[in-house]
Amino acid sequence: MTGASPSAEPAAAPRRSSRKRLLDVVRVVVLVVILLAVGIALWRNWDAVRGDIGRIGPASLVAAVLLSLASPFLTVCGWRVLMADLGSRLHIAPASGVFFVGQLGKYLPGSVWSVVVQADMAKGLGVPRSRTAVIGLLTIMISALTGMIAGLPALPALLTREAGAVPPWAIVAVILALAVLLWPPLLNRGIRTAMRLLRRDPLPHDLTPAAVGLSALWFTLSWGAGGLAVWVMARSVAPAGYDGWHLLLVSVSGYLLAAGIGMFSFIVPAGVGVRDGVLVLLLATSMPVAAATAVVVVSRFLTVVADVAWAGAGWLWGRTHHLLPDRRPRMDDHV
Repeated sequence: MTGASPSAEPAAAPRRSSRKRLLDVVRVVVLVVILLAVGIALWRNWDAVRGDIGRIGPASLVAAVLLSLASPFLTVCGWRVLMADLGSRLHIAPASGVFFVGQLGKYLPGSVWSVVVQADMAKGLGVPRSRTAVIGLLTIMISALTGMIAGLPALPALLTREAGAVPPWAIVAVILALAVLLWPPLLNRGIRTAMRLLRRDPLPHDLTPAAVGLSALWFTLSWGAGGLAVWVMARSVAPAGYDGWHLLLVSVSGYLLAAGIGMFSFIVPAGVGVRDGVLVLLLATSMPVAAATAVVVVSRFLTVVADVAWAGAGWLWGRTHHLLPDRRPRMDDHV
């Protein structure tokens, strides 16, 4: 009789593990299908796309590189604000080491790799894992919401191909509905409820309105930098006589809308394919599809380069200061 109870619990773990493996397989399959579709589309139109890539001038490319590098840095500034508000003030150097190395996890199948790595590394700085995990998830949520809010002005161009076809009041109503989710009392209530449902210890205190507002501002600036990187390249390949204001709208606000939609596409790592497809549709309202594709291809490349460059710097800092997770077996793992 005493042996029946222990055998029941391990049975649930394999079932959960099987579901997780199945979900990971689905994510990989979806990602492969998307990448194949993108690859085939590029191959069929490569001659036109290659010509448009060559039209992106050196000055525009340098500006796009700098803006692409600035975007992740502005994100970590917002992350630091949330960490400091909950009692973990980190200098920009260790904060960058923790944040940027973890950020590469968004390119892996699964939803929490970034948060897991950040929690492991931050523990070496004396930050509780649960606190880092909550801040990591909040960063994803607040960043996605701010991106969607700032990107909604481009929604009419995506839905109807005409900037004025959707009434302004409808856009304002959706923006206000999303902004309500960032209202500190509602946000804190949601955090408390989630922690209780997950049977985790509550946070030391609620997030302050100042921290929520300042982090949202940093995340919006980060999105804006990425959108401006798209805009400076789009100007180089836009046809003569293009509408400057419309191009700015679909480049900057459109990039935020596309990236926000990509972030909500949890099944696809880093929104690969989703963000790019939406952005091509938006840019195509100001230029030929081949030119829009060229801009999006270079934009995605610069985004990955920026992520890898910052992660490399963070990895060097983390390795020097012994913050990288040690995956070697420990005696207490078997206790």
